[in-house]
Amino acid sequence: MKALGVIGYSGSGKTTLLCALIPLLRAADLRIAMVKSTHHDVDWDTPGKDSYRLREAGAETVMLQGPKRWFTTCPAPEKITLESIVASLPAPADLLLIEGNKALPIPKIEVHRPALQKPLLAAEDHRIIAVASDATLLTHCAVLDLNAPESIAQFIHHWIHEEP
Repeated sequence: MKALGVIGYSGSGKTTLLCALIPLLRAADLRIAMVKSTHHDVDWDTPGKDSYRLREAGAETVMLQGPKRWFTTCPAPEKITLESIVASLPAPADLLLIEGNKALPIPKIEVHRPALQKPLLAAEDHRIIAVASDATLLTHCAVLDLNAPESIAQFIHHWIHEEP
């Protein structure tokens, strides 16, 4: 499985791009696993619900199992690595997309909008293999049209099938 980060500043359109890319990549018969990283503490559970009470009682892992979706909660490792993320995935995939987590040492696509007046991350991170932008940029890597998700999906598909 290959892993590809999608990074950029808040408001740049990372999630919007991923929502457009995932169906295109799935149409190319790729199984996609998705991880959305955040700096905030997250909790899908609600105080007072049985699953919350079971976790608070000391269960290391709690799975809420419904007819269409399962949710699992467990403690995050002290150091988040690609290996720890992959080990926690419940199903195999051809491509692991990770939104956020700029520091993870994996190939990445940066979503960059000059209108946000934020610096280009590709200038400092040589693991960025492409920048998806709504402007023309000069950088060490490929520049992709942020408004053309089909061409970005083709770029990713080609990258997946390159030699490791």
